[in-house]
Amino acid sequence: MILKDFGKTGRKVSEIGMGTYYDPAWIATAFMGWRRGASAKVQAIETGLAGGMTLVDTAEIYRSEPLVARALAKSKREDVFLATKVLPIHLHRDQVVRALEKSLRRLGTTYVDLYQVHRPNGRVPISETMGAMEELVRAGKVRHVGVSNFSLEQTKEANSALPKSQLTSVQPDYSLINRSVERDILPYCEANGIAVLAYFPLGHGRLASDHKVGEIAKKYGKTSSQTALRWLARKKVVFPIPRASNPTHVQENVGASGWELEDGDAEKLDAMFA
Repeated sequence: MILKDFGKTGRKVSEIGMGTYYDPAWIATAFMGWRRGASAKVQAIETGLAGGMTLVDTAEIYRSEPLVARALAKSKREDVFLATKVLPIHLHRDQVVRALEKSLRRLGTTYVDLYQVHRPNGRVPISETMGAMEELVRAGKVRHVGVSNFSLEQTKEANSALPKSQLTSVQPDYSLINRSVERDILPYCEANGIAVLAYFPLGHGRLASDHKVGEIAKKYGKTSSQTALRWLARKKVVFPIPRASNPTHVQENVGASGWELEDGDAEKLDAMFA
């Protein structure tokens, strides 16, 4: 697995990571205490770790933090770049602090490498939330701060509200079939050294069976999924985080690293889904 710089953190992480959002039904049943297929999901994360994936993304709403803790139990904490998120209903200063403490307990760790605002909340000033984030950084419980599902203007506001640090990452929906971030957020991140965590990098699975991508994939002896992930990961600041719920699929995702698309083929993919 190839490692690359994660924003301006000075930390190199796997160019392809693991996401642990499963589906709404999982969240609903996990909230009631039933985590269906938990063992397979833990094994999937362990498979990624064994394959060199060091970037793991979760969130308090996903209800997957305890599974991540189980999967990381045999790993050195410092070898994993662990990211989680705070709910938009928990963005006042005291709420952010309490939410992080609960996430740390569920994750079985004393700090997270990246703490992200899951979505903006128009009723809570971004400056208040970012102030709380900086307090947590000073306390050593958070290493870096990120945002998710923010517009460009909201991203800029969040960055400006961190006077003693800088926004480390953004997390948008980004794939070959959803290119909206290329209009504004991606150029901003490239210009400012901000990492982009691309969720739904396979377009909710659609790209895994796309015959157009498959034709290019054959040239490299790769699958459509691997090729779609490679197209994202070849971008300097972009880190795709496909879902890690099936060990076989995760092993396939590991195979999206360690090779390159020729420029002509990357351009073909650009044109196919422009």
